[in-house]
Amino acid sequence: MNDHPLRTGLGLRRGLLPELLTMADGVVDFLECAPENWIGVGGAYGQGLERLAERFAIACHGLSLSLGGSAPLDQAFLARTRQFLERYQVRLYSEHLSYCSDDGHLYDLMPIPFTDEAVVHVAARIRQAQDQLGRRIAVENISYYAAPYQAMSELAFIRAVLEEADCDLLLDVNNIVVNACNHRYDALAFLQGLPVERVVGMHVAGHYDEAPDLKVDTHGAPVKEDVWSLFASACQRFGVQPTVLERDFNYPPLDALLDETARIRQLQQAAGSVRDE
Repeated sequence: MNDHPLRTGLGLRRGLLPELLTMADGVVDFLECAPENWIGVGGAYGQGLERLAERFAIACHGLSLSLGGSAPLDQAFLARTRQFLERYQVRLYSEHLSYCSDDGHLYDLMPIPFTDEAVVHVAARIRQAQDQLGRRIAVENISYYAAPYQAMSELAFIRAVLEEADCDLLLDVNNIVVNACNHRYDALAFLQGLPVERVVGMHVAGHYDEAPDLKVDTHGAPVKEDVWSLFASACQRFGVQPTVLERDFNYPPLDALLDETARIRQLQQAAGSVRDE
């Protein structure tokens, strides 16, 4: 099972657990979870995770490492995460290119100022995390609304961090669509500016159109057509990468989610190539 290519995935959420346990083999290639939501969890949830891990590969997408923060990285948490990744033979681990703590957890993903100093700071923390985890990690481009100081563009900042840290990119296609609308740039040009060799996975998700010039990243609705269109372009540019459908609330019946993962697979197949993992 763990040698199978990771192509089409679905987010593993506790609210979906009963339905995920009924899924037929092969409808998705893997499930993606936030390790901090499952580390040390026992009872019915822990047993559910074990049962799913026997049938599906597990990928991990972290929430609380706070790579852009100022407080020292949590060494105990990194150690527990490494154990979790090794236990479940996780091949793809990603985190957010953001910070989420400041003298306590902020319960949100905050954007990092786009400056040379921030590049050096966050890249050093990514390298430290990679050393502690014993593996390369991928960082995800986040959605943001109130932009901090920008001495460079978002695209230039991401490219600089990837180069300085020598890490990979988890490409969130929905976040590009959201940011392109809210910050007035061209989504396809942004996509084409990203380094092909760094992209090792993708996310698609739903958002809410608050106004013609304002999109809100919700993960609580079906994927919109502009995201599907950009995802098709991403598959053409970056090859077929492990791609997760993220849905965090407003869960529809499982069949509706599997219709969306089937569309991921369809667009991947149309792209026609799978980059070596």
